[in-house]
Amino acid sequence: MTQQPTENLNDILQARRDKLRELIEQGRNPFERVKFDKTAYAQPIKLDYANWDGKEVAIAGRLISKRVMGKASFAHLIDCTGSIQLYVSRDSLGDEPYAEFKRIDIGDIVGVTGHVFTTKMGEISIHATKVELLAKSLLPLPEKFHGLKDTDLRYRQRYVDLIANPEVKEIFVLRSKIIGAVRAFLDAEGYLEVETPILNTIAGGASARPFCTHHNTLDIDMYMRIAPELYLKRLIVGGFEKVYEVGRLFRNEGMDTKHNPEFTTVELYQAYTDYYGMMDITERLFCYIAHKVKGTYDIEYQGETIHLQAPWKKMTMAQAVREYTGVDFDATQDVETLKAQCAKAGVGIPEGELTWGKLLYAAFDQKVEEHLVQPTFILDYPVEVSPLAKRKPSDPRLTERFEFFITAREMGNAFSELNDPIDQRERFAAQLREREMGDDEAQLPDEDYVTALMYGLPPTGGLGIGIDRLVMLFTDQSSIRDVLLFPTMKPIK
Repeated sequence: MTQQPTENLNDILQARRDKLRELIEQGRNPFERVKFDKTAYAQPIKLDYANWDGKEVAIAGRLISKRVMGKASFAHLIDCTGSIQLYVSRDSLGDEPYAEFKRIDIGDIVGVTGHVFTTKMGEISIHATKVELLAKSLLPLPEKFHGLKDTDLRYRQRYVDLIANPEVKEIFVLRSKIIGAVRAFLDAEGYLEVETPILNTIAGGASARPFCTHHNTLDIDMYMRIAPELYLKRLIVGGFEKVYEVGRLFRNEGMDTKHNPEFTTVELYQAYTDYYGMMDITERLFCYIAHKVKGTYDIEYQGETIHLQAPWKKMTMAQAVREYTGVDFDATQDVETLKAQCAKAGVGIPEGELTWGKLLYAAFDQKVEEHLVQPTFILDYPVEVSPLAKRKPSDPRLTERFEFFITAREMGNAFSELNDPIDQRERFAAQLREREMGDDEAQLPDEDYVTALMYGLPPTGGLGIGIDRLVMLFTDQSSIRDVLLFPTMKPIK
């Protein structure tokens, strides 16, 4: 961006308003323009100059710099593909049109007709024969050498961020490609993309605090969905064998560099497989995305090389806790003994009724995740924190569930899905007791889902992956706000 004059901002705003008023008085209101027929874009011209050299083009975008030198001027225009130089002369435009061009401000939207050429300095440019003002910018752009660096302002005014920091646009172009790669992979695997309700009468499918709203016509409270899981598994009951959904979820929880109240996930379910099948899908999906968008299985993230080539490391939760805390949950079931060992290892003891499983999860959650930088599957979660996962036949305290971690972040969650309706009802009842004891993230019972299970859910594997964290990984961004176009922000009073 060209650096703005040091004059008072109010003077700049007034000057631009005055120019707009003059245009309107002359019958040339730029906001009345309804279209401009573009025939070319900046980056393709520069990438394939040999085919564009000498050709007449019509290009449009935002003016981001202007250097007037008497009878001729140089400027730069940016469109959705990038920027290109303009050469604008009085001889080519004529006296009056050239005078009008000189009154165009940085930030204005213009349409330019001219022919492609290379300047003496070797820069690919457009020699303008016509310049049209298509929309007036009434606010100045950020200064060239400072840009828009205030992160709070960048998130609140993403439209300015995208103008001032072109590299930001590349993050979101890559985000689109990553989501496209997810869909392409699953489609090729025979999965059917479906859509399920966002407004629910029961907030189910995950342990989280929901957003509540009210439906006026039905006069009932409803919840923004916290997960699509229970609906997707209903479809497996109904006869679909492979389904997935890419969509927005909403959780009324805290915000930090890893969490936003609304976020995007992909959830997929496949009949006649288990959580080992979901591990295979996970490894192959990440390798597919890496090859598709990066061309390599080794990617850089915040100075660390992440190796995505399969196979990934696998550890049970108890093994991981033993490795990183020294507490061996496989050695004893005595809660008091383990409680003392955990306290010595610096684990905060959870409140309420304490069980072997709750203590194991607390030790893992507090002490292990930070160490899991390279792709790692953590298997066999306690049943207390896994109300929708199938128990391990060899150890009913545990479930056939895994989460996988990369860059010390949980990236996804998977189960061998619980398909026993009697067990499911009992677990819903246990969750309800947790809620009555004050846990507002405990799941609500869903009797219709239990009814669906009673018709018969085949053995099923399910997997959920956070799209935003996936994009953070592949774009080397440390904050979720940098991969959301419009992150949730506290209003300015």
